[in-house]
Amino acid sequence: MSWTQISCQYDGSYPGFLSCVFDCYASKEEPVEFRTPEDMCCSLYPLRTVATSEEHAKRVYRSFGKFGPEGQRLAVRTFLTCLPDRELWLWRFLRLGYAQGPRAAQNLTDPVVDRVRKAVWHLEHEAHMYKGFTRFSELDGVLVGEIEPKNRVLPLLRAHFSGRYPQENFVLHDRTHSEVLFHQPGPRGCAILPVENFQAGPAGAEELQYRKLWRAFYNTIAIEGRYNPKCRMTNMPKRYWAMMTEFQEDWDTALPEVSSLPSRPK
Repeated sequence: MSWTQISCQYDGSYPGFLSCVFDCYASKEEPVEFRTPEDMCCSLYPLRTVATSEEHAKRVYRSFGKFGPEGQRLAVRTFLTCLPDRELWLWRFLRLGYAQGPRAAQNLTDPVVDRVRKAVWHLEHEAHMYKGFTRFSELDGVLVGEIEPKNRVLPLLRAHFSGRYPQENFVLHDRTHSEVLFHQPGPRGCAILPVENFQAGPAGAEELQYRKLWRAFYNTIAIEGRYNPKCRMTNMPKRYWAMMTEFQEDWDTALPEVSSLPSRPK
């Protein structure tokens, strides 16, 4: 007996998606699309609205252990990617995982597995890049940083920056997804929360001084004879530059005595 095709509506959260998986398996229904309440488009399929259930979400999450370590990693991280129709691709991958077990994640010729693996690789690669390209500023005793990722990388960056600055109060703002990673010293001092209209506030004179010093260092260590813009953009893509201190030209006028140092050739 074939499953009934439906349009599945949920709250947009990962527990909400896992609740959809639980309900669809229980009702023998096949989602052909996933929607959130903000989606205004109509559907030709019967609409099923699924309420988020923490108990159901945990049961589905625990079932990922059947997929093996690699399959479990893909099942958890695919939802964080910017893959178009990520819920639908993740649903298809879960169907494969429940049918094939750990072998599903190793079937590289399957189009579903291939699509999911590439999306997760892009997520992890972007998170790795932000470990080096994130810049923090000290504002009123709190380290504040901002990023503009394509994927939801904050869950992957949480352990890195919490371990790097365990005794610091810091905030890392994801402009793209309107989320903030908050951290304060302590065993439970870290959380990722949604925010609206986040404003970092103006930098003080000491912070501007450190920014100038960092930019002066960056420009001074440049080797003019080996200047290669294309190589730099390969290793440091331009989409990261807007949030990086060394590329903020408007700070040059804050402290003239530092801006008089040698600059990287244009």
